[in-house]
Amino acid sequence: MADQARRRKVEERIQNTVARLLERRIKDPRIGFTTITDCKVTGDLQHATVFYTVFGDEDERKKTARALNSAKGLIRSEVGKALGIRLTPTIEFALDALPEQAASFEEKLANALQSDQQLRGASQAASYAGEADPYRKPREKKVYEPESPVPTFTEFTLTEEDASSEEATVAVEEYLGSETGDLREDSGLES
Repeated sequence: MADQARRRKVEERIQNTVARLLERRIKDPRIGFTTITDCKVTGDLQHATVFYTVFGDEDERKKTARALNSAKGLIRSEVGKALGIRLTPTIEFALDALPEQAASFEEKLANALQSDQQLRGASQAASYAGEADPYRKPREKKVYEPESPVPTFTEFTLTEEDASSEEATVAVEEYLGSETGDLREDSGLES
């Protein structure tokens, strides 16, 4: 049993050799636009499966498969020369279904995208059957109310005539309240 690194090297060399042979040496007109996509080798390096794709319809694929099977002996001998190992692996060609699977996958993705867009359009125009959400209550807005009213400051400018007037003194006392005491006593004014 060969280790993984050796197996991988053998697979790559077989893939490159077969691709080069199809491009340069094999001149069969039945081989159309063929691409060698992959190669898998068994653990004992006795059997190799070469995967290929063909550009074209089903008829082109069948013609290419017949041409590759007819050239299998030449391809195996050239692979044996390129590998340089004791036993040359037998070669089998398999049509790679990757392009068809990729096309099918892309078609499924396009269908899923289209159905998602339809659902998105239907959900945007949808409305609730009853209330918007019976379990969710709107938040109550808390209004900030100060605990005690903040006094506002009003500037008084008194001239000498106003300071001696009885009305101005009474207005200032009413504004400041009884905590400040009697302004007449503080100002030295006599009534």
